[in-house]
Amino acid sequence: MAKIVEGRKTVRSDQDLVVFLIGARVNKWWLLPLALPIMAKMRKMQQELLADPESGLLGIQSLGGAEVQYWRSVDDLMRYADDKRRTHRPTAKRFYQKIFKNAAVGVWHETYVVPAGNYECLYLNMPAFGLGRVGSLVDATGELGTGHGRLANGRAPAVAAASAA
Repeated sequence: MAKIVEGRKTVRSDQDLVVFLIGARVNKWWLLPLALPIMAKMRKMQQELLADPESGLLGIQSLGGAEVQYWRSVDDLMRYADDKRRTHRPTAKRFYQKIFKNAAVGVWHETYVVPAGNYECLYLNMPAFGLGRVGSLVDATGELGTGHGRLANGRAPAVAAASAA
């Protein structure tokens, strides 16, 4: 069991982030044997990225049938996705050849480019989770004690403008 970090914690939002959400679902269970070898490549991709600090991947948070990936930049994410020598590109090609047309498995992903100061987080008596696994946890007190304060601390444009009014 993961170690609980007691208290109110947050991560300062002083760096740009790329948040990449990805997941899959089985649409035709009887075709699962065809899909499993390709779906199993996700674990290999994770290991490949986590073993390479220069990849730009900051961390991964599993959410069951989906995961959140935190990246240093969209260029790092796309460089990995397009690299024919890494696991993703050949796996995607096999997916389109073997599974895409029969709709055995559905895959989805979403990419968000988030400038510094435009995100906030709060963890109450939680193990390191999400951004808390990527950034350094700090006490959510003082100016970091509220959502507005955490966003203003990172100088989020919308919050800063609202505060000035």
